[in-house]
Amino acid sequence: MLEPLGYKTRYANSVMTVLVAYLVNLAIPRAGEIARATAFSKYENIPFEKTLGTIVSERIADVIMLFSIIAAAFFLQTELLTKYFFSEEKSNSNLLIYLAIATTILGFLFFKLLKKSSNPFVLKVQNFVYGLLQGIISIFRMKKKWPFIFHTFFIWTMYVLMFYVVKFALPETADLPFSAIIVGFVVGGLSMALTNGGLGTYPIFVASAITLYGVSENPALAFGWIMWTAQTIMVITFGGLSFIFLPIYNRKKA
Repeated sequence: MLEPLGYKTRYANSVMTVLVAYLVNLAIPRAGEIARATAFSKYENIPFEKTLGTIVSERIADVIMLFSIIAAAFFLQTELLTKYFFSEEKSNSNLLIYLAIATTILGFLFFKLLKKSSNPFVLKVQNFVYGLLQGIISIFRMKKKWPFIFHTFFIWTMYVLMFYVVKFALPETADLPFSAIIVGFVVGGLSMALTNGGLGTYPIFVASAITLYGVSENPALAFGWIMWTAQTIMVITFGGLSFIFLPIYNRKKA
């Protein structure tokens, strides 16, 4: 994604900064993206805002994929998911609508201010936003656009299949239909936004979805804990190793 902007990057740094970002996100939600952009810009000598812009592009691609899976889940299990998500009072829905409208208006006013102001600080913000936009639109300028799209689909397919294979770990969940896996995946993914790395919430949310398919509470919770523990151990192990070896690797290269 940085190639169209004129930068060549090292594969090892690309991989290790991603793993460090996952590790940081366990401690501070969404701080991993900032940590990744900072480390990548430092070791590859690329402006921070351009690196962050490409990361934002990745997240946009991820959001599109997540919403596609959510749409598929609602298509497969409309009645079940409607009952699960919208059983709360309508006041919550109204509050979300008001927040969305307010955010849109404030965003519009903010960009109007950026465009017209000649204040030195605002000009710096303008340059930063422009760098972000350059990174974001790099997805449309990539020489390897189709491989990027393919790998985006491949990564999310692997996410779902990772969830799918765990069902065979327990006899109570072995016969779950694929639609149940999709519903559990969606609910588990959304729970990640509530706490650091889904700590405490992920197993409970996944279990609440699995029990809708007739699985008793204890096996459903066990399923959620297996999923969360496997992911967390992987992130801590490989993220920790990357955190240690990233400066060593770049010191040797320097």
